[in-house]
Order: sequence, then C-alpha cells, then structure tokens
Amino acid sequence: MPGRRTLLRQLVARKQGLVVPGAYDGVSARLVERGGFPAVYMTGYGTAASRLGLPDMGFAGLTDMVDHARNLAAAVSIPLIADADTGYGNALAVRRTVALYEGAGVAALHLEDQAAPKRCGHLSGHQVVSRAEFAGKIRAAVEARTDPDLLIIARTDAISAVGFDEALRRGEAAVEAGADVLFIESPLTEDQIERVARAFDTPLLFNYVTGGRSPLPPFRRLRDLGFAIILLPVDTLFVAARAMESFLRELRTRDDAALAGAAMPFAEFNDLIGVSRQLALAARYAGAD
Repeated sequence: MPGRRTLLRQLVARKQGLVVPGAYDGVSARLVERGGFPAVYMTGYGTAASRLGLPDMGFAGLTDMVDHARNLAAAVSIPLIADADTGYGNALAVRRTVALYEGAGVAALHLEDQAAPKRCGHLSGHQVVSRAEFAGKIRAAVEARTDPDLLIIARTDAISAVGFDEALRRGEAAVEAGADVLFIESPLTEDQIERVARAFDTPLLFNYVTGGRSPLPPFRRLRDLGFAIILLPVDTLFVAARAMESFLRELRTRDDAALAGAAMPFAEFNDLIGVSRQLALAARYAGAD
C-alpha cells in the first residue's frame, strides 16, 4: 500500500481531474474523507476564517498554518494538499516552510508569487514579486523537501496583477525550477483556461471557486483539457456557514432547539470523531475487559 504522498503523486500523474474539496477544520476534513474523496485540501481562506474570523489577507502566519495542517493531516488517512501562501518570506524562509509542512504530514503544498501582504486570489489588487524571485522560491522549495514524493505546487497570481502572458511565462519558469504541479490562478475566460491547458505538459491545478473571478466549466470539460486537480477550496465552509446561520435564525423564534433532519444525530457525530474507538482504548489501558 503506497504512502499518502506516493498515492497523491500517482493520482496527479494521471491528469484525470481529481476533485479535491477543501476543509477548514478536523470535522470537515473527516467528512471529505467519509464522502469518498481520495484527497482533501487545507484552504488558507478557510484557515484564516475559521481560526481567526479574519479574511485571507495574510493574517494567518506560518505558525497558524503549520499547526492547522498538522491537525488536519492527523485527522484523516487520505492525502492532504495544503496552502502555504507565499512561503512566509524569501527563498530561505520557503525552505523552513517546506520543512515544517513536510514535518506536519502534508502530501503537497502550494506556494504563490504574491508580494506581501497577500490576499485571496479571487480578490482584486494583487501585487507579485519578480519572476526571478518566484522561480528562486520554487527552486528552494524543491531542494528543501526530504521526501521526493512531496508535491511542490507553483501558483502564480500574475493574471490579475500583470496579465495572462506573464502568468504563462511564470509557469514556464516554475517548471524549470522543478515544480511538480502548476496552479495558474484566476483565468478570466474559458479561452484562457484552454490556453493554460495547451501550454503545459506539467500537471495542472484548476481552482474551482464558486463566485470567484474564473468561469466554472463542468468537471468533465476540465478533465478533457487534462487538468490533474480540480480544487473546491471553500464550498464546505460556505455550506456550513449557511446551515449554522439558518439554524441560529430559527432558534431565536423557538422554545426548543429541535430541528428534525437539520442536524447530524449525536451518535453519528460521535462516530465521525471516533468516540467509540477512544472509549475502547481508554478501557483497554485501564485494564477493563
């Protein structure tokens, strides 16, 4: 049985549009695994929102992100792809970021070329570092990993910052620097999506952001174009937020909290988080039959 990193590398190499939902905490990560998905994504947007109640604008730092990645990786048995933002500094900082993420158990991480302070890729107003600096950071990441199966994903936000053609050139530079996967963020038209697909043999990631800047072709179209990963970074967060908002709105008008069918039953939730297993272990260590 291959390890999680080896498994993810094998899945990505097929270029068959692996659908990877995002998770913002341990429960959502376990639900992704229970749903039958072969990998899960740690969203930076969701990390900042769930841990800090803040937008994805650089507020979640390296310590926050590594701690969150470690918890999510431990919560599931499937590979975890993690957002590593800008690498939290220059190329030397990127080396430390990769070491910490690898130690946390992630199977892949992506690094972007935004200048600080960074922001969500589907907002406006991005600034990017030079192409040479970006390539140097990707090279540093590749050299820093100790497990060759750890996937280094190079993300460029150059489309919104300086234009589509520069984004393609940055993709080429990232490939030359050793990136395993390319993530050309926020193509603005379906023609741009197709041009990205035609431009590279390296596995590609498509960021499928509902309400974002990019058109959202059907999954089958992205698979036909050869995208290796279809990332749904924030859908679980948005669905959960709407469900909780609806529950709390109704709760204010009721005399009880009974919402038949709206909530996961207590026993099922306990099963999801492994209560029975932990109780059995506790009994075993206590010497009970």
